[in-house]
Amino acid sequence: MTDQMQTPATILPDTTAMPVLYSFRRCPYAMRARMALLAAGIVVELREVVLRDKPAALLAASPKATVPVLILGDGTVIDQSLEIMVWALAEADPQQWLTPQSGDLDDMLVLIAQNDGPFKNHLDRYKYASRYDGADPAFHRQQAEKILNRLDGRLAVGKYLYGTRPALADYAIAPFIRQFARIDPEKFDALPFAHLQRWLHDMLQSPFFANAMTRYAQWHDGDKPVLLQATAPITSDIQPQAGW
Repeated sequence: MTDQMQTPATILPDTTAMPVLYSFRRCPYAMRARMALLAAGIVVELREVVLRDKPAALLAASPKATVPVLILGDGTVIDQSLEIMVWALAEADPQQWLTPQSGDLDDMLVLIAQNDGPFKNHLDRYKYASRYDGADPAFHRQQAEKILNRLDGRLAVGKYLYGTRPALADYAIAPFIRQFARIDPEKFDALPFAHLQRWLHDMLQSPFFANAMTRYAQWHDGDKPVLLQATAPITSDIQPQAGW
């Protein structure tokens, strides 16, 4: 893609009404929420959470007590990552994540549900087998690879999951494929999924991913607000970079 995208207009610039996002840098659910907020140009106060030391404000905001949790200026709480993504993009969607080149939002939600359900189930039991009684990591890796094989087939047809430009499904799913790949990079690279591997590499070069992965110190009550916002104008170009 070569079209230059303008920096999205900031939503809710008044800090008194600014949304608050509780997040954890390495959580794939939080990653995708942050990317959608950046894509929509919505500036939020970011509160980086250490999962073993969750702040009382997070626990009070959401009974599920896991990130991400977004608190809007009017006090509304959105504590599901996909709902945060769709809310943000409904506010502003300059990259057209909700309107893919092929298919539609409902189609993408079906594919995302496969990721969030069966794939995540196998991913957890592969990566964290000791947490699940009787889990066989080799079996769950094999089952996860069957799902990856189907994604590879989709990506053999189009550069991205729903056409020649990335959309909601790409950004919602990529953090979980990244997590799978990082468990054993050599095994992942050896899989016969060239299209998937190319796609993941491209997604990790996305400026949205780079901005979303900025490191922040743990938030404590009373800290000066830290804003999640683009550190530079974001374009639609995805360029290879060294060191990823």
